[in-house]
Amino acid sequence: MIKLFVGLGNPGPEYAATRHNAGFWWIDAIARRLNANLALERAYKGRVARASVAGQSVWLLQPQTFMNLSGQSVAALARFFKIAPAEILVAHDELDLPAGEAKLKFGGGHAGHNGLRDIHAQLGTADYWRLRLGIGHPGARHEVVGWVLKKPPLDEQIAIEQAVDRAAAAFELLAAGDMNAATQRIHTSKPPRPKPERKPPPAAPEPPPEE
Repeated sequence: MIKLFVGLGNPGPEYAATRHNAGFWWIDAIARRLNANLALERAYKGRVARASVAGQSVWLLQPQTFMNLSGQSVAALARFFKIAPAEILVAHDELDLPAGEAKLKFGGGHAGHNGLRDIHAQLGTADYWRLRLGIGHPGARHEVVGWVLKKPPLDEQIAIEQAVDRAAAAFELLAAGDMNAATQRIHTSKPPRPKPERKPPPAAPEPPPEE
């Protein structure tokens, strides 16, 4: 069961449309789905919403600390509400996936992502869930900073938004802890083709009336 849903990004209008804010976009999509309002909570250094799903409280969080200090916000809320790391899911931009792909993962390294790096440090563990939202790679390491802090072109923007929407549609499964079903929905970029309806056999013609 996931109790804390975190989306990583940078605060401020100048960053709102940049690739690095893909995690924020996902939390925004869930908030719309739940009709929840994110509000700044200084105690947790982030924008927070609380909602009820199947009788269980869940929290949405967008840290407002800037990316490199995201763990301060995540750890503050998790500790206050006694949420275990395994009950946390962090959505973030992922250079190693093309725009339009999304992958669910538990544990592992931070792969140089500064937001994850700080969350690792603040939680004291890497054993939490991640939603990796693909943004593609510029092709050269020295171009990464400029890449993540720029707005993607329209075709990539649409692809990322589709992945965000697909992952948001798995929210109830994630909240319930049905990670296998959530993984299948999130990892499938195209919905399965519906099976054609089986038409009933034609009815036998009625015999002509007797004269």
